[in-house]
Amino acid sequence: MQVPPNCDLTLGMVCLDKTEPGRTTWHMPADERFTNPAGILQGGFLAACCDSAMGAAAVTAVRGRRVFAANAEMKVSFLAPVRPGGMLTCHAWIVSAGSRVAFAEAEVVDDGGRIVARASSTYILTPRP
Repeated sequence: MQVPPNCDLTLGMVCLDKTEPGRTTWHMPADERFTNPAGILQGGFLAACCDSAMGAAAVTAVRGRRVFAANAEMKVSFLAPVRPGGMLTCHAWIVSAGSRVAFAEAEVVDDGGRIVARASSTYILTPRP
């Protein structure tokens, strides 16, 4: 397994903190390469950031178990447009986790502290050898 995965490398994502089980914090540049024709970040890139952060939170929540976390469904609300430039911060946390399923949420904020996206997701946890 490659860590960090190519998707995170492509997005320029960096995990800043995963010290607390079930919580992660990430940075992602608001890169001009990710803009749509209107000049704002395309929502799929924000969703990918949330997915990576929530998936990592799910993996850290299981304490001592080695698992894969596969996204079963995800909802994202885009709350404000993001112009290119600056850095985005994504905070993700586990709301509830069992042995096979974890429910996660995430919030993306811009450099000014403005919430630009919120997400929730269900992850299926499977044992990893």
